[in-house]
Amino acid sequence: MTKRRFIVEPRGLVSWKVRLGVPVASVLAAFIVAGIFLFLTGVNPIEVYSEMLDAAFGSPRGISETLISATPLILTGVAAAIAFKMLVWNIGGEGQFILGAIVASGVAIWLGDGVPSILMIPIVIVAGGLGGAMWASIAAIPRVYLGTNEIITTLMLNFIALALMNFLIFGSSSPWRDPEVSTFPQGRPIPESARIPEIFFRLTGGIFIAIALAVFAWYLIGKTRWGFAVRIVGDSSDTARYAGIGVARKILTVFLLSGAYAGFAGGLFVAGPVGALDPRSLDLGLGFTGIIVAALAGLHLIAIIPVAILMGALNNAGPSLQAIGVPTATVTMLQGAILIFAVAGEFFINNRIRRPDIEPDEESEVTPVLEEVEPA
Repeated sequence: MTKRRFIVEPRGLVSWKVRLGVPVASVLAAFIVAGIFLFLTGVNPIEVYSEMLDAAFGSPRGISETLISATPLILTGVAAAIAFKMLVWNIGGEGQFILGAIVASGVAIWLGDGVPSILMIPIVIVAGGLGGAMWASIAAIPRVYLGTNEIITTLMLNFIALALMNFLIFGSSSPWRDPEVSTFPQGRPIPESARIPEIFFRLTGGIFIAIALAVFAWYLIGKTRWGFAVRIVGDSSDTARYAGIGVARKILTVFLLSGAYAGFAGGLFVAGPVGALDPRSLDLGLGFTGIIVAALAGLHLIAIIPVAILMGALNNAGPSLQAIGVPTATVTMLQGAILIFAVAGEFFINNRIRRPDIEPDEESEVTPVLEEVEPA
């Protein structure tokens, strides 16, 4: 007879305390592990974390920059969560974000100053969503109808999108390139009518648009018949087919919706603080960071909002670390640690580990013992 040390079993229904407590514990564990690493390299982790907190939330300008960084992360996080809920592994949020920025800025430049802001801003944002959906369709259609691996195709499309943006600005005389700058190529500024008004410092109303789009996605997935069908497909495609749901059509629609949300992020970033197709401002890995946001939020579309603000704070704090002699790569390390612990936390949300009772070996034979009973 052997004794198993631990056994893993599904939790079943999970309380809200577990769903809230595990992600918080994951973040704290990531900061503790990163702090140990910083200490071993001769850096005071308390000083680093204090500097990061002060840079992100210690002043109105810091809060403004944090929310600016959080705005696209809300939408790229929603983009990843929408796809992952249906077990569609869209890793192409970065490329869809860039294509959204390309299309949004292109439409704004093409329309010019003749369109009023009340029409121009929605057109630019919607154009960004269409650009992201179009880029996602390059991977979505083969995934649905040919069974290709969407992880590989979406990942490769990220690099193609980045190369396309660099070509439009650095390698050609495209309409996206500013013809008045001859020293170092940069993007042509979009018309003022396409710019989202600022609230304070550089923060624009794009943060409220991003939150509204996240709430709409939550309502669409969680409160509508279409979203109910999507959730069924995500839980079991066989059950969905038995219920008469068009699985292929639902997967394609969700894939395109995911790409559209990443494209919305690109459109908002161009119409907001950037104001042009500027590779130096757009090539920040925001699509990849959105995956971390979605994972840490447990794919909950509302929880993505505060998690995106946390990640925005980390991004905003990066440059200030250089003032105390800490490389900005520390932020990347923290984000990676948070992702690892978030994935581990998701395992403990869905499963629990316990010590079982002593069980017989699978290969051993159990011989019943029969007691002899004397006749009365």
